[in-house]
Amino acid sequence: MKRNQIRFIVILGTFAITGIILIQTYWLQKSWNIHEKQLNQTIFIALQNVAEKLSVYNQTVLPNENPVNQLSSNYFVVNVNSVIDANILDYYLRTEFDKLNISTDYEYAIYDCHDDKMVYGNYVSAKGEEKQIKLSNNLPKYSEYIYYFGINFPSKIDYLSGDMLLWIVFSAILLISVIFFSYSIFIILQQKRLSELQKDFINNMTHEFKTPISSINISADVISDPDILKDPKRLLNYGTIIKQENNRLNKQVEKVLQIARIEKSGFELKNEKIELNKLISDVADNCRSSNNLQKVIITTRFDGQIKTIVADKLHLTNIFHNLLDNAVKYSDGKPEINIETRLNEKLVVVSVADNGPGISKEYQHKVFQKFFRVPTGNIHNVKGFGLGLYYVKSICEAHRWKIHLESDRKRGTKFIIEIPK
Repeated sequence: MKRNQIRFIVILGTFAITGIILIQTYWLQKSWNIHEKQLNQTIFIALQNVAEKLSVYNQTVLPNENPVNQLSSNYFVVNVNSVIDANILDYYLRTEFDKLNISTDYEYAIYDCHDDKMVYGNYVSAKGEEKQIKLSNNLPKYSEYIYYFGINFPSKIDYLSGDMLLWIVFSAILLISVIFFSYSIFIILQQKRLSELQKDFINNMTHEFKTPISSINISADVISDPDILKDPKRLLNYGTIIKQENNRLNKQVEKVLQIARIEKSGFELKNEKIELNKLISDVADNCRSSNNLQKVIITTRFDGQIKTIVADKLHLTNIFHNLLDNAVKYSDGKPEINIETRLNEKLVVVSVADNGPGISKEYQHKVFQKFFRVPTGNIHNVKGFGLGLYYVKSICEAHRWKIHLESDRKRGTKFIIEIPK
């Protein structure tokens, strides 16, 4: 599937998911508002009935306007226009709430005009449990009435949530489905990216293998010529070419197999005490001799306080071989490499800096990924599988070391390894 098609599907899926979430949120909120409105109306009716029964009991007349006033979402006040008997009020509240099936906790208090405060607070539980409470700001006074009581519903949200349980369950199922769909899209995109990287890897590997095989084939044809025996020098040259290309092919195959073994069974580190400065010096000498035609310049600056570290010698050697090989391959002209070791209070720090084209910030977090190769500048002409830095990162993590890079375009790249003392 083409990249544009996948992008279109992802955008369309994003719009669809967003639309579904918005619609479900709208209906959930609307349903909540309807249920809350119904509950408020039921409470109004119950409190209206309580006020009428109190007026009959006290033989008084209710005010012409609606005696029930809602001050907040949870708090109501009821004007009864006469003195209120607390026991009678408690009985009427229970009776009316049971009749209208209002099964939620509530607390109430009565205004005392002589003391100018709310008195007698009682908390009534929907489960039938009662307890005296100390009234707080939840039941404030209401200055427009003289004889009234206030009633608060502290569990109103829980009550509504229980009433909308089916809606909430369906919304949760929808949310899980959306999350699963989004995760599936993410996995598909990730698999496509890996597929593209593997495709590039196979193309690079084919090219890398084809070159030495072609050189070996040509050299073998020349050596097969009987007349070659008359020219020993030429025979030696082609024999050397076969040997070099065979070694090169073996290294490439070993690199691929090594990564495969690492991913299958992990690392088996054989830690030992290693003279770090000496090992780096040996690797640098090997790099100079292997690239004498390019006249590689490698300068080293070692901290003499660093004696030994504990590490796997083979893997540690491979780390520096990979870093130096990259520095040589990705240089624009004459490679210049600076290697430095230094010791601080907690770490042994090793840095390998080159004078190459550098790496853009958008790619710096990807260079340690398997098969990744920076697709800018002349780098696409450089041979390789995109496995070197992945291997380096894996070795450092296996040793519990940290590795990061500092780089700017056209200013080279510095790889820094931090080794705990």
